[in-house]
Amino acid sequence: MRVLSYSVPESDEESKKVVINASILPPWIVLDSLLHSWLLEDIGRGDRTTNSLIAPDTTSGTAKWIAKAPGIVAGLPFAARVFQLLNEKVQFTLTSDEGAFCESGQVVAEIHGSLDALLMGERVALNLVMGLSGIATLTSIYVERIADLPARLVDTRKTTPGLRLLQKYATALGGAVNHRMGLDDAVMIKDNHITAAGGIDAAIMQIRSQIPYPLTIEVETENIEQVKQALEHQADIIMLDNMPLDIMCQAVQLIRQQDRRVKIEASGNVTLETIRAVAETGVDYISTSAPITQSKWLDLSMKII
Repeated sequence: MRVLSYSVPESDEESKKVVINASILPPWIVLDSLLHSWLLEDIGRGDRTTNSLIAPDTTSGTAKWIAKAPGIVAGLPFAARVFQLLNEKVQFTLTSDEGAFCESGQVVAEIHGSLDALLMGERVALNLVMGLSGIATLTSIYVERIADLPARLVDTRKTTPGLRLLQKYATALGGAVNHRMGLDDAVMIKDNHITAAGGIDAAIMQIRSQIPYPLTIEVETENIEQVKQALEHQADIIMLDNMPLDIMCQAVQLIRQQDRRVKIEASGNVTLETIRAVAETGVDYISTSAPITQSKWLDLSMKII
């Protein structure tokens, strides 16, 4: 996993630099458009409560973010940016490292600045961090189950529309490997593509004649015969989808014997109870949507002090 420095833009030169252990994210000009849209959704024509009580940028305040359950904290740089889009002078100080495990009751961040900005940004910022933290936390549990084995956990495209970049960021922070971000990243020939093309051989040959050189081709297979076809037509990655463990073991052995260059991915109904047995078959990657689709938000609260 690549470690990179990803700083939250602030006027305070002494502010803490956030070091993120994750896949590369786009620049703020891309992320800001998402954050803007979420702020607009929540604020609408104006925060009726806050605007009635406090004139804009006239009163300063300080708030603490407190974890109400144990877990991995993810998304703090984005929360900081939410507040700074409302008022660039807001100072967001981390008291817990991004991606670190926190205990219930632990203060993970302190925020100081214009009170109206703190109150207006609270919900969007908290929602982001609670959702991403839940994903990172569950991902880390899955990763831990197979930590001593070569197989790597991989996420999927089963993400909430508009949140894919950040949700995949959270799985990477939890220790998973990002699968393709979108349909343009790589070729994945699934069951419906195979049916539409008239077979694996026809699908691979037609696609290979049209795609740019760097793209890899992955084929979803459901039985040994399909694995043989994928090998014959030199797929780069072969997915073993919903295969019983004994058949999966046979498929792994066949692929290793014929072409060790080919990467093997297992997928389908992967749970915390089954992931280790799947990893023990010798696959390279195990893909599952569970850390995103089945995670529970990590409860956090903001308290003005």
